[in-house]
Amino acid sequence: MQDSAKKTKFPSIDHSGASYFFKGFSLIRQKGIRRFVFIPLAINALLFSFAFYFVYSELNTYMESVMAWLPSWLDWLSVILWPLAVITILVIFSFLFSTVANWLAAPFNGLLSEKMEALLSGNEAPKGSMLDIVKDIPRTLSREWQKLAYYLPRAIGFFILMWLLPVVGQIIWFLFIAWMMAIQYKDYPFDNHKVPFAKMKQVLKQNQGVSYSFGVTVAVFSMIPIINLVVMPVAICGATALWVDYYQDKV
Repeated sequence: MQDSAKKTKFPSIDHSGASYFFKGFSLIRQKGIRRFVFIPLAINALLFSFAFYFVYSELNTYMESVMAWLPSWLDWLSVILWPLAVITILVIFSFLFSTVANWLAAPFNGLLSEKMEALLSGNEAPKGSMLDIVKDIPRTLSREWQKLAYYLPRAIGFFILMWLLPVVGQIIWFLFIAWMMAIQYKDYPFDNHKVPFAKMKQVLKQNQGVSYSFGVTVAVFSMIPIINLVVMPVAICGATALWVDYYQDKV
C-alpha cells in the first residue's frame, strides 16, 4: 500500500465487500463530498420514483392474469407465486433502472469516485469544471457500452434459465445481478485510472467473494423502497474505498 493510502483518515477495514458498501453511508456525508453526491442522488430518486410507481401498479394486474390462467385446483399456488413474483420483479426492476440511472449519471458518478478517492488517499483532488465533465461524456458512455455488451448476452441466457428452473433459476439470476452490480460500481475508480474493462474484470475475479458480497448487498438494498434512492452514491463511495484499500495495488 502506498504511503498516501496509509495516511487516510478512513483506515482500512476487513475485505468484506458488504462492509465497504455500508461504509459508503458514512462516506457520502463527508465534508467536500456531499455536493458531488447530489446529482447522482437526484437522478436516482427521479427514476426510481416513477419506475416503482409503475411496477407497483402493474404487478397486481399481472398476477391476476397469471392466476386466471391456472386451473382452480392450483389456486393454492398463489401463496408461492406472489412472493416469487414480487422478489423476481424487484430484482429485475432494481438492476434495470440502476442501469438506466448509471447511464444518465455516468460522468457525475466518475467525478464522485474521483473526489472520494482523493479524500480517502489524502491527495489533492484534480480540479475540473462542468466543461471537463461534458468533454468526458464520450469516454464514460463508451465504458457503459462495454458493460452493456458484457451484460446483455448473459442476461438473456440467465433470464431464460430463471423461468425454466423455478427457484434455482431465480437464485442463479440473483447471483448474476449481484456480480453485475459489483462490476457496475467498482468500475468507476478503475475507469478513472484508465484500467481497461477486460483487466478490471480479471482483477475482480481474483477474489470473487469480495465482489459477490458487495454486489449482493447492493442488489438487496436496491430492492428496498426509499433506501434504494441513495444506493448509487453509497455504492460508488464504497467501491472507491475498496479501490483505495484493496484494488489499486493489484493493477
